[in-house]
Formats: sequence, structure tokens, C-alpha cells
Amino acid sequence: MNQAVRTEPLQSWTPMSWQQRVALQQPKYEDQAELAHAIAELAQLPPLVTSWEVLALKQALAEAQEGKRFLLQGGDCAESFADCSSPIISNRLKVLLQMSLVLVHGLKKPVLRVGRFAGQYAKPRSADTETRDGVTLPSFRGDVINGPEFTPEARRADPQRLIRAHAHSALTMNFVRALIDGGFADLHHPEYWDLAWVEHAPLAAEYRRMVKGIGDSLRFMETLAGPIAGFTRVDFFTSHEALLLHYEQALTRQVPRHRGWFNLSTHFPWIGMRTAALDGAHAEYFRGIRNPIAVKVGPSVTPEQLLPLIETLNPEDEPGRLTLIHRMGNAQISTALPPLLEAVKREGRRVLWVADPMHGNTESTSIGYKTRRFDNIRGELEQAFDIHDAAGTRLGGVHLELTGEDVTECMGGARDLNEADLQRAYKSMVDPRLNYEQSLELAMLIVRKSEHVS
Repeated sequence: MNQAVRTEPLQSWTPMSWQQRVALQQPKYEDQAELAHAIAELAQLPPLVTSWEVLALKQALAEAQEGKRFLLQGGDCAESFADCSSPIISNRLKVLLQMSLVLVHGLKKPVLRVGRFAGQYAKPRSADTETRDGVTLPSFRGDVINGPEFTPEARRADPQRLIRAHAHSALTMNFVRALIDGGFADLHHPEYWDLAWVEHAPLAAEYRRMVKGIGDSLRFMETLAGPIAGFTRVDFFTSHEALLLHYEQALTRQVPRHRGWFNLSTHFPWIGMRTAALDGAHAEYFRGIRNPIAVKVGPSVTPEQLLPLIETLNPEDEPGRLTLIHRMGNAQISTALPPLLEAVKREGRRVLWVADPMHGNTESTSIGYKTRRFDNIRGELEQAFDIHDAAGTRLGGVHLELTGEDVTECMGGARDLNEADLQRAYKSMVDPRLNYEQSLELAMLIVRKSEHVS
């Protein structure tokens, strides 16, 4: 994040004005005419979300800023086209629903559910190229750009993948909407949310006791008052890192009876830590869209960098507009986070603070697996609650990488997975994810910590 840059008036903004700035983490397309053709085709396809859904989410995030809701944002580190299947999508949804039920029960407030899916197909990389056995090829940047196979054909940045990403996102959104509208999230039937492989999980019994208590209370109330509206379905929103700007540009639209521009590829786009430069292309693009937006904030960010970025992205201090997702790492959060909280509080800026305890705690094992220790994830989250409490600010949500599949990618947790266990079911192409048990354990931790902070 650079410290100062002159921001042009919003009237001068267009979905393409980012192209006048330095755009980091973008692929190198060999054929610009092919790219232009794909963008033009994408710009004619139907949007994936609607403006009224976007505005409803912004209002809900404004309520979370006031402490009236809690944000649960979670899903895959990087979606793949191959994983666009009903079991994987429904299992991911089940985990988020189960976690949200734990949080609603424990926090005694509505939970805002936002999935990291239906568009999370691009990933930043630390290097543009990868070398194996003396052969150097472009890095794998996600299915929207190229393929994971280490061949020249797969690693070529292919503009047609923009169209395929839209199609897979639409299929995912359509299935999630059908599940939600069809009563999949009905509190009368939480058994729909069970995952078969966790029948004997250590936390399953505790979770089912909680569900039984909620079910008994619901039946008692309905015995007295009749059917209660609102228990048969939930609101559900999507999010992804808006990394690939050509894709986001093509799905940025003007809407009848609404001013400005909406990114209709997702409800809730965010800027990653590597692309949050104040004078960069991503900040330029994000300042012009009306969606609620988020920014990842790492341990190297200073108040002198963060405050001008807040001013650029939310100059009118609009409620629900800006979320700051801090991802400091268990070892650094105690020193890196307090100065930022103090500065934003001193300036009176309206933001939603959210903890990402995943990305600052990544490490590699001796046998080459990328992993995260559950103790470090839990430790950063516990510290986040305490630091916000001490600063007089509010931790209003969590941002997690998780899956409903039986994976062994993060060490520790309820089954105390160790380094040897990683080999059993390590499936992620990029970052390690929490499995069901670890996700549910974190939800229960959030409830316990919330009970002990003011």
C-alpha cells in the first residue's frame, strides 16, 4: 500500500479506468485480440447476482458494523471447475449452515452467511513462473486463467476460461439458490445438513445435542403461536477475491433505477493483500463500484497506509460499504493489529472488522505439504477477540477457508491431525482448508470467546 495518491472524481470513473494504473497479479495473455473477443462475449452474458441482492447485503453488513449481526464468510481457497458438482457444493453449504446454527444459538444474534464460492477461480502467486526439473512454465493462477497440469498447453493463459468461469459460477449459484429456496436450510430439518462421513466425529454429538435443543424450542413456540415465518429459509450471499480485473470489468453493469455501477459477478468482492496498493489498478476499480467491498490487511500495513485507502474506497463513510479483514498471523497480531484499530477508531471511520486467522499461519512441512496448525488458527482468533475488546472496537466476523470434504490439510483440531495424516487426504490445489470438524470447533470457540468479552 502506497501512502498517497490523487484520487480522480468518481464522475471520471469507468469499469475500464483501472487499465490506466499498474495492475498486479494479472496473467500475460499472448493474443490480445482473443482476449478482447472473450471480454466482449462475457459482457453480453447475464449477470450472476442482482443489484437488489447486493444492496440487501450492504444493509446487513451495516447492521453487522453496529453489532446487530455476525459475519460468517467461508469456503474454498480456490474453486476448480472439476469441483462444480452437487455433492461438493452441498457439503460446503452444509458446513456453513451448521457453523451458522452454532453461532446463532451461542451469540443470540442473526448470522450473515457469505460463501467464498461461485467465482473464487483466481489466485495470486508469489512468482510468475514455476520451474521443475529444469523446465520453466507460467505459474498456475487458477482455473479462470490456466490449468494446474505442468505442460505448456495447460499453463498458457487462455481467455476462453473467462467464459467457462462464468458458466461454472452460474451453475454453482443456481444450485445454491435452488437448495436454499427449496428448504434445504429449514431449521425444522437440520438433518438435511448432516455429512455422512462425520457420523462418529468427536464434535458431532455435541452439535446434535444443540440441534435437538433448538428443535425442541422451535416446536414449543409453534405449538403456542403457530408456524413462525423465517425458519424455512435463510439469506445467502457469495464473495470472491476480485483479482482478475478483465473478468470483473466485463461483469460490471449499470442497472435501471439505480445510480452508478454494480459488480454483478458477486455480491461481496474483496481486494487481496498483494494488490491493495493505493495507486494500483485494484483500488481504482473498487472505488467505483457500489457493492459492499472488503480489503485484506496484513501485518506490514501501517496506519499511514490504511487511512488513505479507507478514504479512497469509502470517502462518504457509507454504512456497510467497507470491511477490513485482518490476517496477521498468530505471532504478529498482538503488535500489528492494535495501531490500526486505534487509528481507524480515532478517525471515526465506519468499518466492519473481520478476522482471517488462516492466511497468516501458513507453513510448509518437511515433506513439502503446505499446511496450517489449528493451534495457531485458534490462537490468532482468540487474540483477535481480546485485542478488539481492549481497544473498544468490535470483531464483527470471521473469514475462513474450509470445505465439507473429508480432507486432512490443517494439522491439529478435534482429531489431532499430525504431519503424517496430511498424506491421507490432501486435496487442495493451493491453500490448506479446515475440514468439517475443525470448522465446527472454531464456531464453538467463537461462541465461548464472545461470552467472555464485553
